[in-house]
Amino acid sequence: MVVVRQLKSTTAVLASVDVGRWQSDLDALWARLAPAFRRVETRRNAKRLTTAMMAHLERRNCWTLAEYAGEAGPWRFQHLLSRAAWDDDRVRSEIRAWACEHLSTGAGLRVLAVDETGDLKKGTATVGVQRQYSGTAGRIENCQLAVYLAFATATGHAAVDVRLYLPKSWTGDPARCAAAGVPEQVGFATKPELAGDMIEAALDAGIGADFAVGDEAYGINPALRARLQRRGLAYVLAVATTTPVEVEAGKITAAEALAQAGVAWQARSAGAGAKGQRRYDWAWIDLIGEGEGHAHLLARRNRRTGELAYYLTWIPRPVPLQTLVTVAGMRWRIEETFQGAKELAGLDEHQVRTWTSWHRWVTLAMLAYAFLAVTRTQESGPGETDMIPLICNEIRHLMVSAIAPDLDWRHRLRWSAWRRRHQATAKQLHYQRNLALAA
Repeated sequence: MVVVRQLKSTTAVLASVDVGRWQSDLDALWARLAPAFRRVETRRNAKRLTTAMMAHLERRNCWTLAEYAGEAGPWRFQHLLSRAAWDDDRVRSEIRAWACEHLSTGAGLRVLAVDETGDLKKGTATVGVQRQYSGTAGRIENCQLAVYLAFATATGHAAVDVRLYLPKSWTGDPARCAAAGVPEQVGFATKPELAGDMIEAALDAGIGADFAVGDEAYGINPALRARLQRRGLAYVLAVATTTPVEVEAGKITAAEALAQAGVAWQARSAGAGAKGQRRYDWAWIDLIGEGEGHAHLLARRNRRTGELAYYLTWIPRPVPLQTLVTVAGMRWRIEETFQGAKELAGLDEHQVRTWTSWHRWVTLAMLAYAFLAVTRTQESGPGETDMIPLICNEIRHLMVSAIAPDLDWRHRLRWSAWRRRHQATAKQLHYQRNLALAA
């Protein structure tokens, strides 16, 4: 009887998973993006590339994606990323509006999270590359850095905007920027400035948000905090122990303010994690000198190790402590977004060098992951109690399995021959160049 019930339950679940509807939703999204493309062929190629980016491939680049999509060569996808006429800025704006609209369904907090991620690169020609600290690698490496804006709610999260960080070694070298296709009007901007630009652009576009969150790199920046206050957007931003704060006794560090306050710690959960509820001890004290509204220093203590973390918070109207704790816990949504977009859509696997190609690749990867995140939200209603809800990875797997191209072995052999010929030519040219330099 137990086996029969399980079979009936599995049959019911399979019947409720409508991959065809997912495909129709994806078609509707691409129809919404149509004005950003001058030619319907370009839009179709962008859709085919985005679909291929969600495939189960060991490595994603124009070669592997074109082979998967049944192309005779990588030229269409390379042209799409570099020279085709389409507006990737407009596509990102539509992704932001579409994702925020669908992820905002239901009650709960709406959070804009900012953070950067680094992609390791070799050489010096790739746009934005230099030796700099990469949080992804945990050390100084030759890498690209980009600041992302993620939209997060209780039901899901997705990256909705991005800005490539150009170090001064790039913005101070016009010839280098021109060679990489960087627009002349692009100048140097710090990562907090890029984050503030994206948040304000989202608010100007009518995106509804209750809080902004970010790590220490953004929390310690007073200019960013001031921008958020001017827009009336509450924030919970992580800060260092040495960050100066102003209390009635004067301006002291965050650690000193907490030690002098004699606070009472309260056990609260910052939300569910992989191992259950993330419970910490929390305390907060009032601050002054942060403008109109209500400013606090929020402290978190690890219940096992005693490790302390600090946040600066500002709210236009009073809220309970639990609200600030919940928002602080939602900052990790952007880390989960990075992990998901890289694993499921190849966000970090671009092998492009120019400004335009880089933005187009990450835009399509953001689109792919946003679609998975929204689909997960739509499928997260009440279901069977003996299995977890559909997650983005499982949705990707089901979609790819349903729409994978049926290619014969001769197609694979043609691609193998093409790759080997191309690599032989590249090897020969590389050796010739080295001999010419040696001479």
